Amino acid sequence: MLLGTVSLWALNFAVSKYILEHGFRPLAYSSTRYACAAVLFAGITFARERSLSIGRRELPLIALCTAVLFGNQLSFVYALKFTTATTVALLFGTLPIFTALVARVTRVEHLTLRFWIAAFVSFAGVALVALGSGGRLSADLKGDALALSGAFTWAAYSVAIAPLMRRYSPFRLSAVLLVSVTVALAAAGSGQLAGQSFQLGSLVWIGFAFAVIGPLVITNLLWFTAIDRVGPARASLFANLQPFLAAIIALLLLSERITTVQVAGGLAIGGGIVLASRRGPAPEPPAE
Repeated sequence: MLLGTVSLWALNFAVSKYILEHGFRPLAYSSTRYACAAVLFAGITFARERSLSIGRRELPLIALCTAVLFGNQLSFVYALKFTTATTVALLFGTLPIFTALVARVTRVEHLTLRFWIAAFVSFAGVALVALGSGGRLSADLKGDALALSGAFTWAAYSVAIAPLMRRYSPFRLSAVLLVSVTVALAAAGSGQLAGQSFQLGSLVWIGFAFAVIGPLVITNLLWFTAIDRVGPARASLFANLQPFLAAIIALLLLSERITTVQVAGGLAIGGGIVLASRRGPAPEPPAE
């Protein structure tokens, strides 16, 4: 499940970058994409469970998850707008470090000295990736910062949703959260939606269909089912493969360039994750 999730996410960097470069505005893309995924998930969930209801006591946590996921989507699409898919993918390699840090802050697990050394190595890699971005420096640094924000918010989302996974299926949670985030994205992107032309090329729409069904519908089910089984920090360790797969895909499909400094930064991020993965026992379950 985790390997399939990471592979679909990796391809999504290049696909979304292509879509944004060939006619879709960032918020129009995100809100339309989420709306389509929400309709699919609502239908799948209702057919399986005959209900989309969530208990009232869960609403504050649902609201928190919605806000964090909304921030994640803003960060993701604008990071791709301002910098390359390769750079965004490499910086998303910090996801396991951010997940473990969030898990520590929320007292899900304790971190050792080995982990803090690993975190330092990974964030040194982030600095190298940023330095190697090149191009229009201000735009690239803005994109780098947004990519890091995207990794952090996804890590926070993965930890925040873990308690809900103990009481609801990933189908129901994904349906409810996709609907709520769609509303937020549509409100924020109403101006872009109003001016968006949908007379786009066939390849854009093929990519859009993949971006809905693969990275949103299928990966939501796989990722959160895996989190329920192995915990957020351990699940995120499989994201090690994502930045390198995504960088290779972007190089092949989009002909993007990658500098030696960025390669060194990506290796440092990966090295930090490998070091962190040896840090000790399985995380404790989230406190409820």
